[in-house]
Amino acid sequence: MLLRLQTEILEAVACGESLTAIAELLCLRVEAAVPDVTCSILAVDAEGYLHPLAAPSLPVNFGAAVDGAPIGPKAGSCGTAAFRNEAVMVTDIASDPLWEDFRDLALPLGLRACWSSPIRDSADNVVATFAFYYRSCRGPDELERSIVQTCVHLCAIAIEHERVRLKNHRLAYFDALTNLPNRGHFNDLLASHIKRGKPFGLLLADIDHLKVVNDTLGHTYGDILIRTIAERIADSAPGLVACRLGGDEFAVIVPGCADERSLSSAAAHMLSCVRGLIAVGEQTLDPHVTAGGALFGPDGADAATLSQSADFALYHAKETRRGSYVRFAPGLRTSMIQRASMVRAVDQAITEKRIIAHYQPLVRIDTGEIVGLEALARMRMPDGRIAAAGEFHAAMADARIAYQLTGEMLTQVAADIRHWLDLGIDFQHVGINVTSGDFLRGDLEQRIVSTFEAAGVPLKHIVLEVNEAVFMGGNDNKVPRAVSALRQRGLLVALDDFGTGFASLTHLLTFPVDIIKVDKSFIERLVHDTSSKVIVGAIIDIARKLDMRIIAEGIESAEQVDALRALGCSLGQGYLFARPCSAKDTTELLSVFAQKPKPSAETRLFA
Repeated sequence: MLLRLQTEILEAVACGESLTAIAELLCLRVEAAVPDVTCSILAVDAEGYLHPLAAPSLPVNFGAAVDGAPIGPKAGSCGTAAFRNEAVMVTDIASDPLWEDFRDLALPLGLRACWSSPIRDSADNVVATFAFYYRSCRGPDELERSIVQTCVHLCAIAIEHERVRLKNHRLAYFDALTNLPNRGHFNDLLASHIKRGKPFGLLLADIDHLKVVNDTLGHTYGDILIRTIAERIADSAPGLVACRLGGDEFAVIVPGCADERSLSSAAAHMLSCVRGLIAVGEQTLDPHVTAGGALFGPDGADAATLSQSADFALYHAKETRRGSYVRFAPGLRTSMIQRASMVRAVDQAITEKRIIAHYQPLVRIDTGEIVGLEALARMRMPDGRIAAAGEFHAAMADARIAYQLTGEMLTQVAADIRHWLDLGIDFQHVGINVTSGDFLRGDLEQRIVSTFEAAGVPLKHIVLEVNEAVFMGGNDNKVPRAVSALRQRGLLVALDDFGTGFASLTHLLTFPVDIIKVDKSFIERLVHDTSSKVIVGAIIDIARKLDMRIIAEGIESAEQVDALRALGCSLGQGYLFARPCSAKDTTELLSVFAQKPKPSAETRLFA
């Protein structure tokens, strides 16, 4: 009988039956073999409370009365057995003090005695109890002792199997750091919500500047930041289903969200809940997230489309409104698909060596003499047409593409400068534009130095052009530090597109720059807009006092030249003087219009 019982229970365990079903099966089989007993199995949780697992022959209210009762020295046979970690035999429930608080529960059911044995895990901790109830005042006989010994062993196996199953389930479906559903679980939850067909919204969120925290304070602090933000997102509103997709990414399903206003409100509340300083020892973390959202139905009726829509919105938010929320709009999908296509096109052009350098002269605006150049990337299309940078600028948002394109430009510019120097042209500087992607790997200095040393070009001929967005795109000072190191190598640094909305004049005191390039948006309004004239005049005056040079961008008329000269600006570039052209055409321009090697420092870009 015991062998048959053992085989049946182990087969149920192996087949993946639930722990409750296995426990009930065990009780029923034992009660069938020993008609005079009633079986009960109670689980014991980590805090020491009892919970009914199986008692098929006892009424439901019996289990309900025991559920949540603490184990202890006088907690009936089962609670006391769990407390003592040893078997407890009560032959007379009516008189035994261990049953003082529970006898009114047992006696009306005709239960007169109870023998309970602890069920232990591999660490000898009590995880459950197995009990025989008798309808007469007696203890177990030898057969019953053998049955209980087998049953306790089988229960221990089933409970351990369930523990491992739950652990594996948690590892498979929940994030270990935050205890939130993971990406796989999120996919199931999203599919479930879509199947129901009821309105809901989807928010995707990224933690801002997590990499900075990891790099500067360490991953322990980064984990605290992730865990705290996860808790705040999950607790931001009842009913939200928050998931961690991995790294700094979270997804939030917002049930009942049927319109844009509801989704925006949920997103705003979530962002608000995330904010608030986190004190970690002597450090303080300032958490922020950026979010994008989409509505089930209008923005996607299947999981892939809805997720993609929210992802497009998040990407746009990170580019334009970091720390805020952006709702998906159909135009975002078009723009992202076009960008992906452009990334592939530029990647192929780099592979096929179709990225070429064109140059636009920087001139003395009074004489038209060329004092420098700006290198501008162009892409030769498969049909031979030369595409300007504006046509593939969107691809530069891909850090890998930006990095590779800069590498191509560095190599070509170094070769062209060497050629001009060999021709004996009195050549000053070439400005080379760099992007955020060029600073991410931390090797920009080494790339520039090795490329120009290999070509035999002194670094004094290079102006590194960094726009305001790159300078101020992070809070880790990585860009200013890299720029400062390059200046110490002899390069000049220009702050490009100055005045386009990122910088303030106070940054000129801290950023290591030699040249300010005033954005063309000011220059094109210079003649007829008094405000633009005042602003440009102030920038020129401040730059002069800080010993910086000013270059006006986008000059297209003689009137603009006159206005700039009146304000004290002597250097500029624009279509009035020359359009960007190939290295061959630039060589001809330099041969004729390059500034001769005798002017004073004021009339050269830098003496």
